[in-house]
Amino acid sequence: MVAPLQRVIVKRPEEAFQSSDSDSIAREWQPLGYTRPPDFNRASRDHREFVSLLATAGTEVLYLPADHRTGLDSIYTHDPVLITEAGAVIFQTGKPARRAEGPAFADALAKWGVPIFGIVDGAATAEAGDMVWLDSHTLLVGRGFRTNAAGVETLSALLQPLRVDVIQVQLPYWKGANEVLHLMSFISLLDADLAVVYRRMLPVPLFEILSGKGVLLVDVPEEEVDTLGCNALALAPRNVVMAGGNPITRSRLEAAGCRVSEFDGSEICLPGAGGPTCLTRPLLRG
Repeated sequence: MVAPLQRVIVKRPEEAFQSSDSDSIAREWQPLGYTRPPDFNRASRDHREFVSLLATAGTEVLYLPADHRTGLDSIYTHDPVLITEAGAVIFQTGKPARRAEGPAFADALAKWGVPIFGIVDGAATAEAGDMVWLDSHTLLVGRGFRTNAAGVETLSALLQPLRVDVIQVQLPYWKGANEVLHLMSFISLLDADLAVVYRRMLPVPLFEILSGKGVLLVDVPEEEVDTLGCNALALAPRNVVMAGGNPITRSRLEAAGCRVSEFDGSEICLPGAGGPTCLTRPLLRG
């Protein structure tokens, strides 16, 4: 999750929101649990700014096409699929309104020549926002409202031939099933030995795993949790992109040796509680 980002998939507001008029936004934002309706024109501007940071880092950017099966949440390309060395694993999302994103993503991957390694479906649900690669053979998977027990079990069986050890992390109830709470809501890995975290939400077993691996924890203060201080994207080890409005977290990351770039996430991050990691599906790192 921290090697130099070479190729990434994003989806622009133009395709995720379907149109520049207010109809789709007005229809979807409350059922999807957004805190307010995003402004289309400002969202498009913010997304261009974000993508420019990726491109400046030398990352090839691929764009998901518009798809009538998906809605506002499809701007968060991280969740419907997990990329492994053998191909993509397509998820049935825990959020029912996002269930069509997996099949739509699979169609796009096929056009780009990316093989499908497996599918999590049936009674199983999973979202990649609940997944953090500690290394190439260790995957942390948050067990919560979005990724259920059957999802963890199915994913573990799928990844076994790849010699991937899936470690289940129990997530808290927090604010209930209707809230966006992923494992990556309170931890982002920024180097092999560095993570930004909201420590109060860290399960004790996860804290012990990170401590045992010698991972330095940079703490997000209480006042920067809702502004997504925990959600930071590694373009390379200690080369970080984060949403603006988190000055304390930024200063702490810089003190830990990080180079930090910011973008305005007021329309593409805050309303839907999805930061830069959520906005990206890394396809190739190395």
